[in-house]
Amino acid sequence: MALQDRLEVLQALIPAAGHVQFSEALPGAGDAVYHLACEAGLEGIVSKRLDSVYRSGSTMNWRKIKCYVEKEMDIIGMKRETGKPAMVLVAENGRYMGGAFVTFKAYKRQALWDRVKVKTGAPPPKGLTKEKAEWLKPGLVGRVKFLKGEEKLRHASLKDFREQT
Repeated sequence: MALQDRLEVLQALIPAAGHVQFSEALPGAGDAVYHLACEAGLEGIVSKRLDSVYRSGSTMNWRKIKCYVEKEMDIIGMKRETGKPAMVLVAENGRYMGGAFVTFKAYKRQALWDRVKVKTGAPPPKGLTKEKAEWLKPGLVGRVKFLKGEEKLRHASLKDFREQT
């Protein structure tokens, strides 16, 4: 069945006041809807081709397009475990926000490790004593890219870092 026909069947099956709710399609160009969703602080949008028919498995007929934001945050710790990607632990205005993956090329990752080495030795922040990490003295700032729509970091990665001036 075509998407529009499937939506009509689905809407008839879902009770209006239930836990599961039917979302109406938004008219207009996808890029305009995406920008509105991002401005509203939403995680993103799901888009489907109107003329698509249902196919199981992976297809090019629908997309989940996520809204990301980049911010500078204080790097307060590092997590490095064998076999896992390294993470920086970050805070914003003194509030722990979570971890961001370090995906730098070798030379830049080494520059980060060199800066971290001289800043290790800080006590764990309040409430994070069980966290297995190297805690850092203040002064290192990272530019973090993360998914919008959540209080804590999700799908976060470190894009750059610098000494705080």
